[in-house]
Amino acid sequence: MEVYPKDLEASIEAFKKFPGVGDKSAERMALALLDMPLEDVELLSQSFINAKKHLHPCSICGNLTDQEVCDICADESRNPNLICVVEDYKSAFAFERVGNFHGVYHVLNGLISPMLNIGADDINLASLVKRVEKLENPEIILALKSSIEGETTTLYIKTIFQKKPVTISRLSYGLPMGAEIEYLDMMTLDKALFDRKIISE
Repeated sequence: MEVYPKDLEASIEAFKKFPGVGDKSAERMALALLDMPLEDVELLSQSFINAKKHLHPCSICGNLTDQEVCDICADESRNPNLICVVEDYKSAFAFERVGNFHGVYHVLNGLISPMLNIGADDINLASLVKRVEKLENPEIILALKSSIEGETTTLYIKTIFQKKPVTISRLSYGLPMGAEIEYLDMMTLDKALFDRKIISE
């Protein structure tokens, strides 16, 4: 026996595609949608379509943007010689919410993982090398999660730059093992960045 009309069932199934949304949450959101004015539903729908159509990686850092170059890379007040390397754009957004970092980012869009057949060529590393080669006395801050994949990627990047005039640092220890950067609280992220440790110079 069908509990919901087909269109409502389709809405519920659509919401369940979002991470962390189960049956009950999807049902609440689908029912809430029915209480909204049609104009608001159309605006909501269009915002999803616009985000999917227009957002793409920045041509310099790989962060998410609707322009050729993201606002951070285009901001002349930022220090281009201080590059915070993160796994994904969600991590970059997390540091930006803290608001105390005045360098730039480089988004890898993944981590090296031999078990998953993800190698150095499968993530955004080549463009990092090109960026750094154009800079004078740069510092690379490795803001990667404490996991096997994070450590493997850290060691690989350290190897790439070990004979180059590049300072490499990493977030201070004390971060939970395997913790996703995007879910850490602002104070923890701020302290980890401020107390970063030099691992190669």
